[in-house]
Amino acid sequence: MRDRAEGAPDAPARRGRGRRPADEVRADVLAAAGALLLRDGMAAFTIERVAQEAAVSKTTLYKWWSSRGTLALDGYFHAVESTLAFPDTGDIEADLTAQVRAFVRLLTETPAGRVVAELVGQAQTDPDLSAALRDRYSAPRRELAVQAMRQALARGQLRAGTDPQVLVDQLWGACYHRLLLPGQPLTEDFAAQLVRNVLHGVAAG
Repeated sequence: MRDRAEGAPDAPARRGRGRRPADEVRADVLAAAGALLLRDGMAAFTIERVAQEAAVSKTTLYKWWSSRGTLALDGYFHAVESTLAFPDTGDIEADLTAQVRAFVRLLTETPAGRVVAELVGQAQTDPDLSAALRDRYSAPRRELAVQAMRQALARGQLRAGTDPQVLVDQLWGACYHRLLLPGQPLTEDFAAQLVRNVLHGVAAG
């Protein structure tokens, strides 16, 4: 597919006759946005390029998305089709280890890691993207982990008074730290050791 220059006229190619249904147009846009984002990264991601590749007008895109960042986030979701799930086997250590290891694999073995890092960076100057990341990406996943930890508290698997919100920050925050500040490896072994340290502590005696 040909790239389109930033200043090119807003005149996408036509696909047959008549107006396409809105849901079909939106699906085409999200497919184009996701493919562009995973292929070329956030630096090359523009409203103009998505409009060209999806054969829609920029006006249409701005009706649905307030910024390139929010469009990129929706394109990312469409591309990876991640499902929210946090299985409860009754063993909180096994469940957390499986979840954090799966998160590490997503970040290191697919283009998603690079894209997530770029979206987090873009969110620092894009308030709409920042809110969307919080409300539609991190908050739902955070709540699943918190609920699992509350169930573990009820089963007596975690010490009374443990704050699930803090545990989430310790576990997933450490992974984001290694993703965003390269220097130390982000591996499945690190994920497993992280869960062990958090749940069992590291104090001697």
